[in-house]
Amino acid sequence: MIGKWLTQIFGSQNERELKKLQPIVEAINALEPDMQSLSDDGLKGQTAKLKQRLAGGETLDDILPEAFATVREASVRALGMRHYDVQLIGGMVLHGGKIAEMKTGEGKTLVATLPAYLNALTERGVHVITVNDYLARRDTEWMGKLYTFLGLTVGTIQHGLDDRQRKESYGADITYGTNNEFGFDYLRDNMKFDSQSLVQRDLHFAIVDEVDSILVDEARTPLIISGPAEKSTQLYYQVNGIIPKLKAEADYKIDEKARSATLTEEGVAHAETLLSVENLYDPGNIELLHHTNQALKAHTLFKRDVDYIVKDGEVIIVDEFTGRLMPGRRYSEGLHQALEAKESVKIENENQTLATITFQNYFRMYDKLSGMTGTADTEAAEFKKIYNLSVMVIPTNKPMVRKDFPDVIYKTRREKFNAAIEEITELHKKGQPVLVGTVSIDISEQLAKQLKKHGVPHEVLNAKNHEKEAEIISMAGQKGAVTISTNMAGRGTDIVLGEGVTELGGLHILGTERHESRRIDNQLRGRSGRQGDPGSSRFYLALEDDLLRIFGGERITGIMERLGMEEGEPIEHNLISRAIENAQSKVEGHNFDIRKHLLEYDDVMNQQREVIYKQRRDLLTGVDLKSTIEDIMMESAEQIATQFADERDLPEDWDWPAISDAVFQQFSFRMESLDEDTLDGLNADGLAEEIFDQAQKLYEEKVALLGEADFRQLERVVMLQTVDNLWKDHLLSMDHLKEGIGLRGYAQQNPLLVYKKEGFDMFQETIDRIKSETLNILFRIQLAEPDHIEDLQKPKEQKLIFSGGGDAPAAKKPVKRESEKVGRNDPCPCGSGKKYKKCCGR
Repeated sequence: MIGKWLTQIFGSQNERELKKLQPIVEAINALEPDMQSLSDDGLKGQTAKLKQRLAGGETLDDILPEAFATVREASVRALGMRHYDVQLIGGMVLHGGKIAEMKTGEGKTLVATLPAYLNALTERGVHVITVNDYLARRDTEWMGKLYTFLGLTVGTIQHGLDDRQRKESYGADITYGTNNEFGFDYLRDNMKFDSQSLVQRDLHFAIVDEVDSILVDEARTPLIISGPAEKSTQLYYQVNGIIPKLKAEADYKIDEKARSATLTEEGVAHAETLLSVENLYDPGNIELLHHTNQALKAHTLFKRDVDYIVKDGEVIIVDEFTGRLMPGRRYSEGLHQALEAKESVKIENENQTLATITFQNYFRMYDKLSGMTGTADTEAAEFKKIYNLSVMVIPTNKPMVRKDFPDVIYKTRREKFNAAIEEITELHKKGQPVLVGTVSIDISEQLAKQLKKHGVPHEVLNAKNHEKEAEIISMAGQKGAVTISTNMAGRGTDIVLGEGVTELGGLHILGTERHESRRIDNQLRGRSGRQGDPGSSRFYLALEDDLLRIFGGERITGIMERLGMEEGEPIEHNLISRAIENAQSKVEGHNFDIRKHLLEYDDVMNQQREVIYKQRRDLLTGVDLKSTIEDIMMESAEQIATQFADERDLPEDWDWPAISDAVFQQFSFRMESLDEDTLDGLNADGLAEEIFDQAQKLYEEKVALLGEADFRQLERVVMLQTVDNLWKDHLLSMDHLKEGIGLRGYAQQNPLLVYKKEGFDMFQETIDRIKSETLNILFRIQLAEPDHIEDLQKPKEQKLIFSGGGDAPAAKKPVKRESEKVGRNDPCPCGSGKKYKKCCGR
């Protein structure tokens, strides 16, 4: 109560922050006549003038009013669009490294041009992140006219570009692209063997469009580059055959809330009989048990045309938030293979992680991060906690007049859909356009069949025909249009009302189910009522809906029974609406915990990744390794001395044959015997010096033999390859550690703390092995010709698998994209020149 009272007197924090920006808006507006008076060349000349001011010591904040005024006038001339005052405010919020929440249709794409231009003047590059390739292309072409008018360069990062094209796009002043492409390029750069082939510059400033989708929804799945491992696929088919023979409840139990399926004791015994094994839990059957559990999950928890579709003989994941297909992404730990066996399509090999990062840790590497969306306020706490991003709600240019009707709740799904179809039919007859939101492809297609029976013409927008997305959405506001859409709802594309539609009430949004997240529901509503247009929205619900059934619990059912319900009779009640919001809040909290949990574990990996990637970058960019190698040599000599030089014994009594063996094992030479004078009073430090001196002498001879420059290049190549091989092994070990870490909870241990400690110990071992193996190779390697160093430096060509998840065993074959399968008679991807079947395909 006191909080509300203070807000009434002083205004909310959001209002106070907006007031602070008003004088800057007035300063920009005051400059407009001056900008209008400039010729085109004069306006273009502003870019050089503003850069000069920056070079003279002024800050970006100092030049902001003039830069924004320049962009506004250039936009009028190049695009025929003038920034509203609220768009100037949005631009300032983005420049300040915050999230601007702006309603749909308020022109977020145009808003981004203001901070993008201003920050591009530093010549360090600006990245504008979009949710799909179509928007990245569209915005590059559309807003690119404005940037080029002002003398800036603009690039796009798209799927299928080669390294040269990527480097060129990243070298532009402003670069558009999707979060996946930017993230994967970062990982790929840290797998390169040559500094010239690095494509990304340092991460300076990012503007994330649809920031909630990218930094929240997609942040539950890390980016992973992986390679296939050789493993028999017969096991998947064998296990798949037994699952239909198991009975629900008797043989297995399902927990929909936790998305898990587990065998009962009877189920284990039944499975053992079907698989002809004595004990499924025998250590020798661990792999079989794992496959059985994954097959059970595939059959009971994953539904075709909801969680995935089958297209051209491939199982393709459907994004649960957007309804989009995610080709190339695969479920981890053999689950995807279990789904392939279930659907009787070709089973692809499991993958081993080669490089991975979460979106949280990728985007936190930018010097400055900002974002914009129509719906961020519900996740404001998460943005602040994870990314240190504040959310500011920007007022609309014109008042919002959309009517949001209360939810209508029915007892069964059948009644709900009958009522929804009745309303769609009535509105279609009236001529009012309707956008129908569904939570899955399956429901969108069922609804389409029902509308066809009722003779209602309509368009369906889901992952199966997303290629027509822009075309379908652009017509959704026309008179009499009925558009059925999954959650993507043409996000990023405005629905413009056709002639006469305003008088009919504008676009009506009809939701057929509440989503787990309130934000997704708000996004659907936000398709209507843009820029002061009329519009309306209503959600149709049923007690049988997943959200109400799983998370609503007995509370909602009890309320419904007390209120009394008859066949086909809907109920609208504030108690129900509140209970539904509580259910959504529970799910949102659960999903936040998942993302937080993923980040906590990736933070451990992130510290290790930063060490390895810095080491790789130093190696690529020509840091002199001579002193580094000498330090490693000294360290190894000290380890040998510490192990064998017991200072309680006389030096002549030390185990010299064992010392000699240890030196030979590490440095590949036998120690010269030490004279009596040297032995007299020798301690561990002295022995280490002796080993180091002899090793250094031999090493210098090797350097002289090959030549200083060539040998330094050899050091670089050897160390890079050693780092990569052992880092890959370490990632696999960390995957295995994470898989089993949950069991530590049964021993009253905190799994995360155990993961941190054991992960740190494993990383230290990996660093020690990198040093030891690098020395081993350098002391043993023999090159007949200096030219061979170049051959060593050329890594085998790899076509990598890019996914949003995957823990799998070691890769032994060249890695290829799932969409680029290599035939037996095709040239081998490793670059050997042989046919695949006679090289890596054997």
